[in-house]
Amino acid sequence: MNNINIIVPELPESVNNAIIIQWYKKPGEIVNIDDILLELETDKIVLEIPSTVNGILKKILVKKGERVQSQQIIGILKINKDLDNNKIENKDLDNNKIENKDLDNNKIENKDLDNNKIENKDLDNNKIENKDLDNNKIENKDLDNNKIENKDLDNNKIENKDLDNNKIENKDFQIFSFNKLNNYSPSIRRKIKKNNYELNNSINFQNILKKKKNSFKIKKMSPLRKYLANKLMDSKKNTVMLTTFNEVNMKKIINIKNDYKDFIFKKYNLKLGFTSFNIKAVTKALKFFKKINAFIDKDNIIYNNKYHINIAIATKRGLITPIIYNTDQLSIINIEKKIKELVQKSNNNQLSLKDLQSGTFTITNGGVFGSLMSTPIINPPQSAILGMHTIKERPIVINHKICIMPMMYLALSYDHRLIDGKDAIGFLMLVKNFLEDPICLFL
Repeated sequence: MNNINIIVPELPESVNNAIIIQWYKKPGEIVNIDDILLELETDKIVLEIPSTVNGILKKILVKKGERVQSQQIIGILKINKDLDNNKIENKDLDNNKIENKDLDNNKIENKDLDNNKIENKDLDNNKIENKDLDNNKIENKDLDNNKIENKDLDNNKIENKDLDNNKIENKDFQIFSFNKLNNYSPSIRRKIKKNNYELNNSINFQNILKKKKNSFKIKKMSPLRKYLANKLMDSKKNTVMLTTFNEVNMKKIINIKNDYKDFIFKKYNLKLGFTSFNIKAVTKALKFFKKINAFIDKDNIIYNNKYHINIAIATKRGLITPIIYNTDQLSIINIEKKIKELVQKSNNNQLSLKDLQSGTFTITNGGVFGSLMSTPIINPPQSAILGMHTIKERPIVINHKICIMPMMYLALSYDHRLIDGKDAIGFLMLVKNFLEDPICLFL
């Protein structure tokens, strides 16, 4: 049998490390091809590491909860040809015999056990000879006399210059002294009475915290939450972010959804959503506004010739933004298929690193949670993000008449270092026009 190393897969540059969150096999256990050996949690996703061979897990080198780097060896597998052939040849197992005289005779010969005797003089006599215990006496002159001789305690005096001066010098603790109840606000007075603080004594702030120990819970951030926190902070620090708004009449798209929902469900097993229309509209608009699909790299502007759209998906682990690639080459139906696939993979922790790399623009839909309006944060290194929101019936004026229409706010956040207001507004107006006249999306 040969050994093979279990190696952390190649992680992209944006992922610094990963944490082992679970080993599914123990050393000595049989492993088949495609069996999941362990799970890794990166800054972005959970990765399942399958076995590439049949064999036996020989050794685990990195334990659960420890951090690992790209291409690091984390375990060793023994390759077993017999397992490759789905055979385990073992004479003892084939014969179903275990030859052992002691086991065959069902005997365990042990004089001490056979006699069921434990010879111990001290135990046989059940005696513990201890003069002090037998006499049940503890001779201690000080205790017998029940006296504690201490001049300072007898005199109830504590001699300390700092205490005499009512001073406590300690950098680690803050001591608050209360002298008169009337000196404090009503809320403080209520707390003093509630906790039965003595106003003539000092109160240690740590003791107050101890009384509140059950009022909060401390939990360590997950790698995904830390990644999101750092990335969002980087976005705020490294971009000059501005948001512009517009509103869209979604009546025609709602009509298309209602008219064709049964046909689409029967033919494709899909429920047509709004995001697929937005992705198609954004992709078409990006072709007219190249800077919004670009990003800044030091002193350079990098223009993307591809249209790879990130979609924000909320999972139990947190927010992730997998990518639909080459959206300019996909129909609305195929975009909807990709959305369904990515949502399922996201919820089942089955996303690969390839699903998260090289996005050029992001769309987030807070409307599914009821958001009326927001200012979405740019997803670095991208230069813009579009926020969709909930659709509400509102009065608008059409041809000098007041009508009730299903309206949705759009919010475009963009990096003002690269994108001027004119381009941002023009892009958003074009997206609005495509959505209000959706026949353009099919041309």
